[in-house]
Amino acid sequence: MDERQLLPPAQQEPRPLSPEQERGQKSSLQHRWKWLAIPILLGLVIWIAVNRYGRASAQSHAQRNGPPAVPVVAVRAYQGDIGVYFTGLGAVTPIYTVTVRTQVNGELMHVYFREGQIVHKGELLAEVDPRPYQVQLTQAEGQLLKDQAALENARIDLTRYTTLLTQNAVPEQTVATQKALILQDEGTVKTDQGMIDSAKLNLVYCHITSPIDGRVGLRLVDPGNIVHTTDTNGLMVITQLEPITVIFTISEDQVPTVLQKMRAKQPLRVDAYDRDLKTKLAEGVLTTLDNQIDQTTGTLRLRATFANKGDVLFPNQFVNARLLVDEKHGVTLVPSVAIQRNSQATYVYLVKPDQTVTVRQVTVGTTEGGETEVDSGLSPGDTVVTTGVDKLQEGTKVAAHLADSSGRPGS
Repeated sequence: MDERQLLPPAQQEPRPLSPEQERGQKSSLQHRWKWLAIPILLGLVIWIAVNRYGRASAQSHAQRNGPPAVPVVAVRAYQGDIGVYFTGLGAVTPIYTVTVRTQVNGELMHVYFREGQIVHKGELLAEVDPRPYQVQLTQAEGQLLKDQAALENARIDLTRYTTLLTQNAVPEQTVATQKALILQDEGTVKTDQGMIDSAKLNLVYCHITSPIDGRVGLRLVDPGNIVHTTDTNGLMVITQLEPITVIFTISEDQVPTVLQKMRAKQPLRVDAYDRDLKTKLAEGVLTTLDNQIDQTTGTLRLRATFANKGDVLFPNQFVNARLLVDEKHGVTLVPSVAIQRNSQATYVYLVKPDQTVTVRQVTVGTTEGGETEVDSGLSPGDTVVTTGVDKLQEGTKVAAHLADSSGRPGS
């Protein structure tokens, strides 16, 4: 028996196909691939057609509607008021600054103030040992009594000598000498009275009081030290804070305008701002001008007075002083960020009713606090672009988001 017949069907070797069977099998495979290729080719043709149609439609839509609108923030020009300011660097300067010194020599017994305390004129601040000056007062009073007694005795003697002179009992010279002695004793009594007054005054000086209203600085001498009238540092420094002044400078070119206002008796407001010129600290009034211009800097010093309630301004503080010299009413204003400049002109981007922009040349005036006065080129109600100008040119279509006059988005 043949061994291949004994093997299981799965392990039997396949029988070779005849040439006719191989040709039939190949023909069947080719027929299947033809039916599969037709849907694939049809889908590819449809995809290409749709893609080309979509691009053509987009191009046609873009040609009809133009490029997309550029989003910008815009604001309407409006009519308002604007101030004309002169700005100068300044320093807070107290009207009065007093270094309190002792007027008598002696031991500093007591200090009655706290450092940084607000004191008032006449308030007791410190005390020097008064006992030596009390002793001097007692001695002067005793000497006065002695000399007054001598004067009274001389006057009695003059009365006696005058009576004897009428009786020719004494020479006339004796009477004259006695009169001179009385004058001498009267001078001595006056000297004694002066010594008493001096001792009393020294007793007053032992009690050191505040000469002004103001704030006391740090204590310069501690109790227990011997103080002298010749000490250079003094006992304390008091500065007046309410009111207080600011001394600042302006350019010499601005002086005529200020002088004209002052001659007309017009009060000029001065605003004090911080170092960054962002925060307004206080509001005051111009008081006076210096009497000469500094030739090295070409500036003039001015003094403004501030009530300084709450002690906002502090002595020697650096501030920016802004002097209001004029105020313009009913002018056309726009935010300063809307103003554009190049080497040839100053202009704005004006939004037209068709939502396109045009370049409009303008003439500007005063700029103050983020606002600019437009002298010509715009009218109140015109809409100008404030944000997004870097993407604009003549005729650009925009999608304008309207803000209020301060540049904040509108409701």
